[in-house]
Amino acid sequence: MIKRMLPLLIGLSVCGAALAQNMPATARSTTSTTTTTVTMLWPAQPPTGGSTEDAVKTSIANAGYKEVKGLKFKDGVWRSEARGGNKKWVKLAVGPVNGKVYAADAPSKLNKDEISAKLATAGYQNIKDVKFDEGLWAAEAKTPHGDDVDLLVDPDDGSVVAKSRD
Repeated sequence: MIKRMLPLLIGLSVCGAALAQNMPATARSTTSTTTTTVTMLWPAQPPTGGSTEDAVKTSIANAGYKEVKGLKFKDGVWRSEARGGNKKWVKLAVGPVNGKVYAADAPSKLNKDEISAKLATAGYQNIKDVKFDEGLWAAEAKTPHGDDVDLLVDPDDGSVVAKSRD
């Protein structure tokens, strides 16, 4: 059990350090409800220091899921399907650094405006196209340096799970 938890703890430590480096003081936010179709360009590989495939499988098992199938790193996060305690298959996303498991059918604790506010507090600007899809919030924004980024955001606390340059 301890050996299985070690990769998860290391991943969480790395996540904390990475997030701490990207937290500027305050910024103004402009939200928009305009819907546009954008192709997100996510890295094909997990970030350096991110969770390994074995660590992701351990996270999924620790979250109570079994029979993991189709595990792939896609769209900035690990994606798969797994069987839950009710024996039904569920689509899952797993944070590439934090190792947190997000079920596609789980509701969000935060709403669209709260997600936008959390991102603005984290220093992102011009936040737009905020939508909840498959267990995670997706948004487009600009970094404090003016770079366009696509973000995947935790539905429970509003933290950035994955980031890709547009």
